[in-house]
Amino acid sequence: MRRTIAVLILIAGGFVGGYGYGRWYAKPQAAKSARKILYYVDAMHPWYKSDKPGIAPDCGMKLVPVYEGEQPGAAAAKSLPAGAVQVTPERQQLIGVEYGTVEYRDSAQTIRASARVTLDETRIAKVQPKLEGWISHVVVDFTGKYVSKGQPLLSIYSPEALATQQEYLLALRAQQIMHNNAMHEMGASTENLLTAARHRLELWDISDAQIETIRKTGEPLKDLTLYSPISGFVTERNAFPQQHITPDTMLYTVADLSTVWVIADVFEYEAANVRIGQSASMTLTYLPGRTFHGLVSYVLPQVDPVTRTLKVRIQLNNPGYALKPDMYGEVELHGTGRRMLTVPQTAVMNSGERQVVFIDRGNGYFEPRAVTIGQQMDGRTEILSGLATGERIVTSGNFLIDSESRMADDRNRSSAPQGAGMADDRNRSSAPQGAGHDQSHH
Repeated sequence: MRRTIAVLILIAGGFVGGYGYGRWYAKPQAAKSARKILYYVDAMHPWYKSDKPGIAPDCGMKLVPVYEGEQPGAAAAKSLPAGAVQVTPERQQLIGVEYGTVEYRDSAQTIRASARVTLDETRIAKVQPKLEGWISHVVVDFTGKYVSKGQPLLSIYSPEALATQQEYLLALRAQQIMHNNAMHEMGASTENLLTAARHRLELWDISDAQIETIRKTGEPLKDLTLYSPISGFVTERNAFPQQHITPDTMLYTVADLSTVWVIADVFEYEAANVRIGQSASMTLTYLPGRTFHGLVSYVLPQVDPVTRTLKVRIQLNNPGYALKPDMYGEVELHGTGRRMLTVPQTAVMNSGERQVVFIDRGNGYFEPRAVTIGQQMDGRTEILSGLATGERIVTSGNFLIDSESRMADDRNRSSAPQGAGMADDRNRSSAPQGAGHDQSHH
């Protein structure tokens, strides 16, 4: 009997509970389910609409329903990150908002730099005597004169060279006397003396032709001639008649200008794009229409502390000797092409520590997105992370949008409960490391 009564009580309780739930909760649920869905949108790109639920084709996010009576853009506003701000069309026109697109570009980067023509240091010859004496005659008598290889420069009178010539002639006569002598040991000795005397003359840069003249005439040359070792222009001259000279005296400097070096000043931030063997071209304002082509032959290992530029050496052919030392011109260093994600340079707000681009989220909403930038070329900036191709971005007026975004963010922080900000910070610190990166690419 007791068991029967307990069962009846449980049945009655369940009936009463079900009736109460239906009375108090069924009506709100029904009202909620009765809300009419107008369409579905991509919360990240609200301009995309669909009649059916599903996944957004551009970023792969789940479509969000828009209910009847809901303000346009409300679905997007709910999912906007901190710092997002809404700007009316009238205000956008007032502040001059313009848009661009994140897109890939094939870039063959060209670095432009000012440059100066210098001598090719591997094509410079210094002319010095190897003996002491006096200049008896000067052939090349002014700076800037062109000389060919082997052309006479000056003649020298040297008592020391005169004595050695006489020794050579004596050894030559002794060799002739001992030619038919049966004493072979003395013949070998005279041969050695002749060879040693000739060798000393050669060490003093006395040419084979001059030694042959001495041998044929049997007389020493009073004046010995020095010849140009290379073809080129005389850039320095310190040779005058009757001048006393020693082996330390620098007589001439001859420079071959058929090739020259060009020293370009490349800015520090572009230095990573310069390499040895890179093609280069040079133009000069006083030679319109002419371009000189060459290759990067060396990159100096130190940055100029004053100009913050890197010295890059380019070797150029110099037909007609049109390029002259200390001329100034403009150099272009041609880089290899590669595909990169870029935005207009004006789209990036660079504070030094942080770079931000504003994304157009539709319905007047703009989202600040932190990005990592790379190279800059032809008015565009490379984006290494933070953006995806096809995203619509702000390219003008973003400074004022940034100001409003900062003020909106400050208002949200000040109006939030005291513990909310701390909890928010804790949530950020405990979020997975890659979460922000994934969101930035939607």
